[in-house]
Amino acid sequence: MFNIFNYLPILFLLALIVMFLSSAVRILPEYERGVLLRLGRLVGVRGPGLFLIIPGVDRLIRVTLQTVAFEVPPQDVITHDNVTVKVSAVIYFRVMEPQKAIIEVQDYLYATSQLSQTTLRSVLGQVDLDELLSNREKINKELQEILDRHTGPWGVKVANVEVKNIDLPQEMQRAIAKQAEAERERRAKVIHAEGELQASEKLAQAAAILAVEPTALQLRYLQTLTEIAAEKNSTTIFPVPIDLIRMFLDKSGKA
Repeated sequence: MFNIFNYLPILFLLALIVMFLSSAVRILPEYERGVLLRLGRLVGVRGPGLFLIIPGVDRLIRVTLQTVAFEVPPQDVITHDNVTVKVSAVIYFRVMEPQKAIIEVQDYLYATSQLSQTTLRSVLGQVDLDELLSNREKINKELQEILDRHTGPWGVKVANVEVKNIDLPQEMQRAIAKQAEAERERRAKVIHAEGELQASEKLAQAAAILAVEPTALQLRYLQTLTEIAAEKNSTTIFPVPIDLIRMFLDKSGKA
């Protein structure tokens, strides 16, 4: 007769084996690594794939190798020319050496975020407002180099930094709008003056050519008459060239 109590030790042993394997087997995807600590000492980095650990002895800390996009909250920054602005940014970084990210710093995500905030205020406080608005790519590169230099010992690589938003005070926005309007008016006046200069130069060249070639003046006169005749005018005035009446003036003077 079958008695289940006779098989209890075997079932108990099988349950222990299953529990041991479930706690000992670890599977890590391609984008993760596991920093293995055995009795508090660093053993190495494991993954990706399937591997075993010793339950109760080993401790596995998962670290992602994917690029992290961290948004720096708006920071109150006083620029070099004493203008207070709110600036936010986005930082892209990833872990390159998992063992350093766990051993060298307590929380690399929190440390990187705090470092990015202080660096953002420090760097932007050394530039003028005009440079902040016009040379954003240069500032982004400088921020990236400083952050990457400081996070390198943590095994973290800062790939890119982008200044996201720059909020200006209302009075500063009005001042910039007036400056832009004055600049547009200046450009319009310069363009108008350059056009007048080019027109005067062309007129002077035309006058010199007409003075040398009287026939060209007569052709121009005929062209003008053609243009006047094309218009639907009730009255047409024909200018008489001085050459046509000059001979009559000469004869009357001799008489």
